[in-house]
Amino acid sequence: MQKMPESSIVVRPEPVDSESYTAASRLQAAGLARAIEIVGDAAGAVPLPKPPQPIVLADYGAGTGHNSLLPIGAVISVLRKRTRPEHSVLVAHTDRPDNDFTALFRTLDDDPDSYLATDRATFASAVGRSFYHQILPSNSVHLGWSAWAVQWLSRVPAPILDRHLLVATCGDPQAQEAYAKQAARDWHEFVAFRGRELCPGGRLVVVTMGVGEDGEAGFAPLLAAMADALGELATAGLVTADEVARMCIPTVSRRAADFLAPFAPSGVFERLEVTHLEIVDAQDRFWTRYRADRNATQFGARWAGFARASTFSALLPALDGGPADPRVPQFYDRLEKGIAERLAAAPQQSQIPLAYVVLAKRAGS
Repeated sequence: MQKMPESSIVVRPEPVDSESYTAASRLQAAGLARAIEIVGDAAGAVPLPKPPQPIVLADYGAGTGHNSLLPIGAVISVLRKRTRPEHSVLVAHTDRPDNDFTALFRTLDDDPDSYLATDRATFASAVGRSFYHQILPSNSVHLGWSAWAVQWLSRVPAPILDRHLLVATCGDPQAQEAYAKQAARDWHEFVAFRGRELCPGGRLVVVTMGVGEDGEAGFAPLLAAMADALGELATAGLVTADEVARMCIPTVSRRAADFLAPFAPSGVFERLEVTHLEIVDAQDRFWTRYRADRNATQFGARWAGFARASTFSALLPALDGGPADPRVPQFYDRLEKGIAERLAAAPQQSQIPLAYVVLAKRAGS
């Protein structure tokens, strides 16, 4: 019988190397152009408090902050057209307590795209708590933003067998049912607590992994390369077959119906309603770069770096020694190398389905 990882509570693993995480998030930024347009529209619609009360923006699942800079900067630019230059804006970046908040604040200080560099009346803060709870005062947030975060489940609900890393690619109906229930509960909780935190008339813009009409969840070449590379590490004796069998990435891609479920049948939940929902295929920036330079080695390295930064730590609870296992540094390096070699040997474009969801809180009681 396979055992569940000792640490069954998992919310968005954070990388060992924050610099590689920021670099890898360049791929995720492929979907930001459309998101910036959407969040800009939301900024033009939210009610504004009278000075000196600050305008409050919330960044749910901030990570190192890289995917927040341009969208929040765009929001502030729209807000400045609606209020005075000295009207203060408070940005609350939220994430788990073990997030690398040092890297976040360095990003805010040093990145040329930082909104702090262009608006002196904007102030940054951080909250170290999971967004599957209420983490900000009720009726306090005017506009919320969340990118590449809510696909991570709050816990691992079941093992995924047969060397499948994602539940979307496995054929086990029990695992699929367990993940579907957990995903539904997590989305329900995320929405419910944002409904409390948003002020009347406030908006929340979410960018996350989606499933389009073709049923594809995306990232197929990367997942295949990861599975093959893990099998090679087991054959070489770095990890055991049982450890590999326990490994999984606890993320989900949601369909349109999944996003709408908490709002049925009335269309309103916690005074929130869905005002915008679209699922589209985002650009594979690594493939675009490869088509320009034909450098297969760099193509494989970019995807492997992305995988290392965004998913490897999710695999560590399956090791017998957990995240503190002495094999972790070698495991990271050899897995990254194996993925890079496989993707460089046969470059393929990846489908990256993204969902854009906008929630608005009704102004009435």
